[in-house]
Amino acid sequence: MANLKPLKRSQLYFERLMALTATVNLCLVLFNLSYVPWRDFYWRRFPQITQIYDPIKGIEAHRETNNYLKTVDALEEQVSQTGLQSPQVKAKLEEISRLSTEMIDSNPFAAVGKSGTLEKIKNRMRDRTRQESAKQAFRMFWTPAYLSQKGWNQEISFFRQKIQPLISTNYYRRIGEDGELLDDFWLIDLPFVCLFAFELLVRSFYIRRSHPGFSWLDAVLWRWYDLLLLLPFWRWLRVIPVVIRLDRARLVNLRPVWRQINQGIVANFAEEITEIVVVRVINQIQGSIQQGEFTRWLMQQENVRQYIDINNVNEIEAIASLLVQTVVYQVLPQIQPELTAILRHNIDTVFQQVPMYRNLQMLPGVGQTQTQISEQLATQITANLYNALVSAVQDPVAAKLTSKLVERFTQALGTEIQKKQVLSEIQSLLFDFLEEVKLNYVQRLSQEDIDQIVEQTRQLRTKVPFQSMVGGSALTTRDK
Repeated sequence: MANLKPLKRSQLYFERLMALTATVNLCLVLFNLSYVPWRDFYWRRFPQITQIYDPIKGIEAHRETNNYLKTVDALEEQVSQTGLQSPQVKAKLEEISRLSTEMIDSNPFAAVGKSGTLEKIKNRMRDRTRQESAKQAFRMFWTPAYLSQKGWNQEISFFRQKIQPLISTNYYRRIGEDGELLDDFWLIDLPFVCLFAFELLVRSFYIRRSHPGFSWLDAVLWRWYDLLLLLPFWRWLRVIPVVIRLDRARLVNLRPVWRQINQGIVANFAEEITEIVVVRVINQIQGSIQQGEFTRWLMQQENVRQYIDINNVNEIEAIASLLVQTVVYQVLPQIQPELTAILRHNIDTVFQQVPMYRNLQMLPGVGQTQTQISEQLATQITANLYNALVSAVQDPVAAKLTSKLVERFTQALGTEIQKKQVLSEIQSLLFDFLEEVKLNYVQRLSQEDIDQIVEQTRQLRTKVPFQSMVGGSALTTRDK
């Protein structure tokens, strides 16, 4: 997301318009997905919404539970007209008692996954009548004797407040000809899908014009996330293109989120890749040692692959010569006072250890003379050593002798190392050392270390554009 090019004002307005349109569509999708699970909430708090949206989801009143509530309404009206003890009321109470038993046996709530609601109704009725059987509780509740004893108004109020709202939440959902539950949300979603499809087509056309080598498939995949807006299933995936569009339209700043996601992904891969690379290199070195390549390199046999020289220069000798010249001509002159001081101190120490000198030191002027002698000796020795080194470097004969010494030393060392016992021990120690490196260092590459490295890298990347921006601003000011 950070690589998106700046948008012109007209393009920004268009992006914002489409981003808001996609956001509205996503909100409708989320509402549609939540409607059935949350229908009870919508029905209690926003009944107007259920009246509008129930037909879209194929929801209608359940015949059995709706008839039950209508019968209770008729009973309440009959009681108000003829009283609780009238024959008409008794007939209504018997009918409701029968409907209660049928409701418990048939469980009309199960079809829409609301069996828990029926259990709640049964528990409340059992608690009200203090009966263990739900059927017996309903039969007792809908009798003239019970209602007269407990009070008609009180009991019918209990039913209206505690039982009727639960029964009212039950519904029936129609099934389409395809055997699936009826859902006409696609009629609401279709205009949005057509709009997004047309937009993707136009964008793909302009992308192809900007990149002549692109095919139509390449142009469409350039905005792959917009394809999620066209899917008639898994509509919740539209949150991806909506978030991207909101960020591109600068309505929401998600760059910190993307940065953290990228850092987490890079950190996970970096840790594993680092361990794999390091372990693989160590394993290759160990394999070379076991296969005897280390031995052949030490012996410098002719049948070993010929060394490739790209400049006809012995780099080791050149580096050694450069280091020697640097030490002799540049380093030693700078540290000569310190070397003289060390030599003077050592000479003074030697004088102090001579018994005769300790006796002579009692004479006047001997101490000052000793100091002068020590300083002259130290200076002379340092100068002579330095001159000897310079002469050795500049003298061709001395340089040749030094080269022969180094060559002889190398040959002697190689000969001794090539002895079977020494070579075998060196190989074993090298192999074990590499194994210890794997165990002690490679496995210590923790997530925290990788996170610190990624964070440092990100800071380096962010500092450069900032400095460039500051420099650009200053330049603009000067130009003005």
